[in-house]
Amino acid sequence: MEIPDTTRLYIGTSGWSYPRGEGTWAGYFYPRGKIDELSYYSQFFNTVEINSSFYRPPNPGYAHNWARKVPADFLFTVKLWQKFTHPKMYQQSTGQDAAISREDVELFQRSIEPLASNGKLGALLAQFPSSFKNNGEGRQILKAVIKTFGHYNLAVELRHRSWSDDDNTARLLSENQISWVQIDEPKFGTSVAREIPVTSDMSYFRFHGRNAEMWWKGNSETRYKYLYSQPEIDDLAGQVKRATEKARLMFAFFNNHWQAYAPRNAVDLMRTLQIPLKEPSVQESPPQEDDS
Repeated sequence: MEIPDTTRLYIGTSGWSYPRGEGTWAGYFYPRGKIDELSYYSQFFNTVEINSSFYRPPNPGYAHNWARKVPADFLFTVKLWQKFTHPKMYQQSTGQDAAISREDVELFQRSIEPLASNGKLGALLAQFPSSFKNNGEGRQILKAVIKTFGHYNLAVELRHRSWSDDDNTARLLSENQISWVQIDEPKFGTSVAREIPVTSDMSYFRFHGRNAEMWWKGNSETRYKYLYSQPEIDDLAGQVKRATEKARLMFAFFNNHWQAYAPRNAVDLMRTLQIPLKEPSVQESPPQEDDS
């Protein structure tokens, strides 16, 4: 199952640093002991999704160092600050008003400028909550995000069925060349359709796992305790392959981060799509199966 030469495909994980807790990557992907995790990670994958930017805009100095640590062909994608997509969550977590100002936009743009100026910014991800509905307020917020950040490679994750039930959603995104994120997660009555239209020349996939039992009652670790089987990887690979009929830039991220399941499945997808594994410049090995 090969990818056309005209398509640039980047496969990686949602985040790279999981140092603590029962779901840690230490000893599963990263060797135990002191190690520069991003440098090690980039030996195996050509992209990573920055999730910490959801909670606060990154320090530009940190972003500059990230760009410096990775190979020339490596790209970052950046999750949009929760103030733009999850205003209620922002208010609850910070106790501050979630009204958006020009200063907020400029603050976020400055925070990612070192990635952009170094040619390392692949895309922005606007992930909306599963409760974000296709109503007057929802459409107003979505259009504001598109207007504000649409000059970047922008991908939006819409998870409520009201969006996929409305043909106008795909039309709006297509007209603005915005990627509609293809997600894989447990399916519920309010979930979007399984496979949604490709709406731009960039395609963006996020694979969250299918742990339906723990999805709502689990914590930030256990809800992602799910290892995709090879038949399931074959199914995901088929979705990625079909998207190449239109998309020329593609990102696929595994977010099933429990005990480094994500990098293991990312390697599985690369093998299934017949993408050569990167050869590290140091003597390291790609993530392997363990007895967990």
